[in-house]
Amino acid sequence: MLDWNDLRYFLAVARTGSTLAAGRALRVSQTTAARRVAALEQTVGLPLFERRQTGYFLTPAGEALVERAEAVEAAANAFTDSAGSQGREVTGTVRLTAQEIHAVTVLAPILRDLHEANPAIRIELDTSDAMLDLAAGAADVALRSVERPEGGGLVGRRITIDDWAIYCSRDYAAAHGRPRRRRELAGHPFIGGGGAGVWKIYRAWLEENGLVDAIAMHHDSPTGLLSAVRSGIGLAVLPCFVADTDPDLVRCLPPTHGKERGIWLLTHERVRHTPRVRVVIDFLAERLAGLAQAQQRGVIMPPGAE
Repeated sequence: MLDWNDLRYFLAVARTGSTLAAGRALRVSQTTAARRVAALEQTVGLPLFERRQTGYFLTPAGEALVERAEAVEAAANAFTDSAGSQGREVTGTVRLTAQEIHAVTVLAPILRDLHEANPAIRIELDTSDAMLDLAAGAADVALRSVERPEGGGLVGRRITIDDWAIYCSRDYAAAHGRPRRRRELAGHPFIGGGGAGVWKIYRAWLEENGLVDAIAMHHDSPTGLLSAVRSGIGLAVLPCFVADTDPDLVRCLPPTHGKERGIWLLTHERVRHTPRVRVVIDFLAERLAGLAQAQQRGVIMPPGAE
């Protein structure tokens, strides 16, 4: 079977006229150059050079094959250049999946800055509640709220703990007071909903605390839930990572710690080193981690909230 690498030695000897010069050009020994040329001749079944005291001279068969070998060399160089170019260029589409409540809040300004820094990268954002399969290529990057990522080949990092707590707007607190203890929640209206992903966690909390009947309004989307809370209609249970960074909202009670969910930034090992995916992962990780640190430093709980 032909070893394509032998063609390099064939061309080097043809161009320099000796195995000594060819070895120097390819940074190998003269013996290696001579051996590889002999191996090529044996493979093709033709003498390619005449060995003389003054050097190596192409036979008619060798002369006829030089052009073919140069075509292979050009194709190999073009392949290498193209691969290198793709490795250097940060361009193309990256598919990102995240819950809508994260997409319309913390992610929105980060993705704006990502676009400004890398305009050749196109982000396709999926905000469905479905857990897309990264291994199957349904998405390249995921921001997920889970206890622990499940699935083979997933790599990433936990950004922060996904705590949830009760919030109201500043206007609501000024008009109706801000409840600081659980016993003070009675009589305050709650806004429910937020979409399937949010409502599943939210409703479980309300049921645990006997507050399902306090729902005065229900929104089927995160944006609707957030807008209702900001408008001052009532209280809502929201993820701290989202609500603590909203200047219109104030936390009423500290979060309840049950099962420790985390916010994870994930990709699959199959695409983790793809330049455009790597750029997106690194950018999001740095900004989200910085946001989480600022959130943890900046939240001041109301006195007596325990």
